[in-house]
Amino acid sequence: MAEPVVADGANAALHAVSSAVLAVTRHLSVHEVLQVIVRAAARLLDARYAALGVPDEQGSFAEFVVEGVSDAEWEAIGPMPRQHGMLAAMLRDGRPMRLADIRREPEFEGWPQAHPVLKDFLGVPIRDGENVLGILFLANRNPRGFTEADQELLTLFAAHAAIAITNARLYERNRELTVVAERGRLARELHDAVAQKLFSLRLTAQAAAALAPRDPARTVAELAQVERLAAEALAELRAVIFELRPADLADGLTASLRKHVEVLDRAYDTRVRFVCAEPVDLAEDAEAVAFRVAQEALFNALRHAGARTVDVHLGVVDGRAVLEVSDDGTGFSRGDQQNGLGLASMRERARSVGGVLTIDSAPAAGTTVRLEVPR
Repeated sequence: MAEPVVADGANAALHAVSSAVLAVTRHLSVHEVLQVIVRAAARLLDARYAALGVPDEQGSFAEFVVEGVSDAEWEAIGPMPRQHGMLAAMLRDGRPMRLADIRREPEFEGWPQAHPVLKDFLGVPIRDGENVLGILFLANRNPRGFTEADQELLTLFAAHAAIAITNARLYERNRELTVVAERGRLARELHDAVAQKLFSLRLTAQAAAALAPRDPARTVAELAQVERLAAEALAELRAVIFELRPADLADGLTASLRKHVEVLDRAYDTRVRFVCAEPVDLAEDAEAVAFRVAQEALFNALRHAGARTVDVHLGVVDGRAVLEVSDDGTGFSRGDQQNGLGLASMRERARSVGGVLTIDSAPAAGTTVRLEVPR
């Protein structure tokens, strides 16, 4: 009869940890993943309080996440726990610990005045091989306390939590490396394209200044060259700025689009505006498609349409995310919609995430690119 209980417990553990794994797939921070794990552990064993401590290199806690304690209560409790009491014992030993009443243990040293009263206690390490990623604590499963089966269940949960924490850390590290690589690429482009143009412009301006007193005709020619080089440098700089974007939409679609529009509004004479009443959350692949479609539509409006104003709207209509990029530029005929200006690419991107792309344009009537994506 015991085997079905174990099987049911294993299924419950796998179900509870799925929320932590989901947090990783949504690209949340490590801290947010820790919070999801603590919350899932408390629900799994019906514990009143739960906590997860991440050890540092000094044998203390670098981070301590709690569940069951409000922000006001946590603030009243005081500083994060360090090297003392039962927590220190678990940091030192790194083994599971199950107690009927923590207050009766020799290592118990009391707690701050605002701290909740803990009785029954269960703690297990979260391990990646020999490395302890964190220690998971549960308390107050009254009236019966924690059993040996509970300890086995929480140990199984901790094994899956280790995967979630490791993946979250790898994601954050990869994001940092991506940002560094993107900055390096932009620095090279700025040096290769813009810096050299500006260097030539400076030399030409110096030559014009030297010629001015004795050869006005050549001075005029040199100044014309200065104007041409300045225009080329500005065009190159705008092209680089246009590519500035969050490397992996780390801030979400809404914030990333807002930042991108602000950059373009500063870089171009055209007025570029962003309107969004509330943040719109999509799956990662759908966010990437929406952002790329917005980029392409903005590029067309700014480089080809001669628009005075471009508006970007993002919102939700009938349960679907809707992105619109509208300009008051030259527009184009229906025949031109079939090819050119990256329109085919935008349609293909939309189809890849189950979305629909529509384009409303006519000569001298501006253009509206509309993307609808299931949420």
